[in-house]
Amino acid sequence: MEHVISGNVVDVVNQEIFSGEITIKDGRIKHIIRRPVARDTYIIPGFVDAHIHIESSMLIPSEFARLAVVHGTVATVSDPHEIANVLGTSGVKYMIENGKKVPFKFYFGAPSCVPATKFETAGAEIGVTEIEELMQWSEIKYLAEMMNFPGVLFGDPEVVAKIAIAKKYHKPVDGHAPGLRGDDARRYIEAGISTDHECFTEGEALDKLQFGMKILIREGSAAKNFEALIPLMNTYPDQMMFCSDDKHPNELVLGYLNNIAARAVAKGISPMKVLRAMSYNPVKHYGLDLGLLQPNDPADFIEVNNLKEFRVLSTYINGELVAENGKSVIESISEKVLNHFDSKMISENDIQVLGNAGDKVRIIEALDGQLITHELIEELEVKEGALQSDVNRDILKLVVINRYRVAKPAIAFVKNFGLKQGAIASSVAHDSHNIIAVGVNDMEIVQAINLIIESKGGVSWSDLKDQLVLSLPVAGLMSTEDGYEVAKKYALLDEKSKKAGATLAAPYMTLAFLALLVIPELKLSDKGLFDGKRFGFTSLVV
Repeated sequence: MEHVISGNVVDVVNQEIFSGEITIKDGRIKHIIRRPVARDTYIIPGFVDAHIHIESSMLIPSEFARLAVVHGTVATVSDPHEIANVLGTSGVKYMIENGKKVPFKFYFGAPSCVPATKFETAGAEIGVTEIEELMQWSEIKYLAEMMNFPGVLFGDPEVVAKIAIAKKYHKPVDGHAPGLRGDDARRYIEAGISTDHECFTEGEALDKLQFGMKILIREGSAAKNFEALIPLMNTYPDQMMFCSDDKHPNELVLGYLNNIAARAVAKGISPMKVLRAMSYNPVKHYGLDLGLLQPNDPADFIEVNNLKEFRVLSTYINGELVAENGKSVIESISEKVLNHFDSKMISENDIQVLGNAGDKVRIIEALDGQLITHELIEELEVKEGALQSDVNRDILKLVVINRYRVAKPAIAFVKNFGLKQGAIASSVAHDSHNIIAVGVNDMEIVQAINLIIESKGGVSWSDLKDQLVLSLPVAGLMSTEDGYEVAKKYALLDEKSKKAGATLAAPYMTLAFLALLVIPELKLSDKGLFDGKRFGFTSLVV
């Protein structure tokens, strides 16, 4: 059966726009005819998120797809690093198999750094043998972000072996090297690393672009680098892509790459450059079997009102209508639960940290919209021999607890959350996904943590009045519920934290990254306070 759609066709391959008709048959584009048509909408290739951890949406892939297609995204280059840190290759397989159950194009990578470091407890390990196995899977398109850039620079045998395996199977290698510049950036790239999504300054990105690297402009729920990097799009359009990296469910309901396209055009970037970065560039770089509005291509495209607002009218994948007028056609599916969680309830005594009057304490300074943190040195009040939070100075207690086995909690202090009451906790804590919590007092912190333990994973809010939890039974990272309902529940938790004083745009997302040791400066793992500049543990008290 044939289907014809007409409008202004945006040909990103030949970089032209013309009025015409597209005939679809058996899921592919049969032919495109140039002719005047009455319809004045624009037909463009579907958007591709060039780097995302689907797990960050708190939705299994099939539910993520239901929400994403509404906003014109038809494919993702997905790093299953998060679930791999919990469940290893079985977690990767779970993501692939669930994604196959819906009309959406998920392209998964082989997680290169599981665990991310030796300074934290993860639930699994993916070594050279597992990478060799994963690279043979047809669903695995690339070696996912190589976070161990010191290992690349100094020739760590395991790192070198993993990169060699990717080259053996002719699959690209993604990078992850925040702050790397100059000769070190050149050596990192020459080792075979082809992309980076961690640039947070124009100068850093320019260094890497000049050595031939592809740069992904990231605009996620926590890390936002669009404003810093978008000027480079005019000069290096063929080396740029867009990604979210992490996208929380409440934000996914409101918009996705369509919003970024509109912002880029508003900055003076030509629509053609923007659309090539959102389709052509990732398709060619990763070798994706995704249509680009060419004869015989898979019919993967979207219809938008214009090339300024990018309001999505309809979305097609393999010729199938999957979203129309803001409504998803994809149906929810029933899915099994897979997890790795073994932690026992804690008490207030478990999170005391001893100190003396006059002690100088290292404080993690959280930065809104950034994954990096700063180190501050402050004095804290001591009561009954224990260091205390200082709500007036916005210095709160931070706790990380091993979720894979019973262990002593790790304690630190963090500035800039803004909470005046209550506590938030989560088992989404990059990269190993132990339990992380922050709050104004020990009682509420313990309540928030115990809600997570009782649910075997989730995000929670606790204060003197309310105790709320969004359960995430799949690896402690994702829900199997309807994506829109998950978004509502998460939005309520987010609202609770902000009404209690939280000043960060995404408090739960920022919290999740305070355990991410591969991003400087100061972070907290389940094993202790970590100095990302020296790449080793440090003491809480100076």
